[in-house]
Amino acid sequence: MLAATTLSTAARDLTVVSWGGNFQDAQREIFFKPFAEETGKPVLDESWDGGFGVLQAKVKAGAPNWDVVQVEAEELALGCADGLFEKIDWDKLGGKDKFLPEAVSECGVGAIVWSTAIAYDGAKLAEGPTSWADFWDVQKFPGKRAMRKSAKYTLEFALLADGVGKDEVYGVLATPEGVDRAFRKLDELRPHLVWWEAGAQPLQLLASGEVVMTSAYNGRITGINRSEGKEFKVVWPGSIYAIDSWVILKDAENQDAGQDFITFASMPDNMTKLPGYIAYGLPNTEAAEKVEPRYAAELPTAPENMAAALALDVEFWIDNSEALTERFNAWLAQ
Repeated sequence: MLAATTLSTAARDLTVVSWGGNFQDAQREIFFKPFAEETGKPVLDESWDGGFGVLQAKVKAGAPNWDVVQVEAEELALGCADGLFEKIDWDKLGGKDKFLPEAVSECGVGAIVWSTAIAYDGAKLAEGPTSWADFWDVQKFPGKRAMRKSAKYTLEFALLADGVGKDEVYGVLATPEGVDRAFRKLDELRPHLVWWEAGAQPLQLLASGEVVMTSAYNGRITGINRSEGKEFKVVWPGSIYAIDSWVILKDAENQDAGQDFITFASMPDNMTKLPGYIAYGLPNTEAAEKVEPRYAAELPTAPENMAAALALDVEFWIDNSEALTERFNAWLAQ
């Protein structure tokens, strides 16, 4: 009986976890299936909606049932500090200098550069919003709006809507007065807000007409345009960009295969296929240079898209996430 149990435990397939929706559909075609074919071993893929506590629970319980996970920058930093992830073998990846500096960590490898931006349906709005001030303007653009159900991004967007310059946002948000200002701005929009949690939801809300505009991940917007012929538009000014990374959970059973998978997914010839499916930027600099021009203009990393965008301040959120999330949840519950 013991031998049979050990055998079944050892037979768990490599499990890779990402963000679902049309993004994970693309990853399945470009990374998961080809890697399984190359190695002759199955790859299971699951999706999640993020959250440091989820990773903590998986690792601290022992023998996590996930191997490789795509995480946001804050989860990477916190998890690395907390010992939740295996160290990356950068020699297998050809060295750190192949990647953007922000995409390099001892515990993670940059997978995509992505933005959260305003999306609206160009088929329904000939002249759509051009800023977060417009997002808040329910007279000019009547109807519900959707935002991600989290303090992160929501508070920054509220300050941008209130006239704070993009380079001052985190300085203002670091003060009690700035936090109060962001929540006062949110109070204005509260009756008109719908909240989303998973990356596919905002585009479903937009497609159904339940909302007139929404915050959304930029790649999902162009992804649904390509797959379903939509005319959804991305508003780049005031967007916030960040890097997601691949990590391997501490003591994961398939950590060696996980490292091989990350190496495979990071190869320029594989990574450069992604923008053809979904418009995320590529942290591997050689891969980024190989992107076809017709796709490059849609990426967060295009210079004209970067010009009026701001970078997510990861350190700010590591320091302030707990307090601001607590206040945000209390505000939601009012």
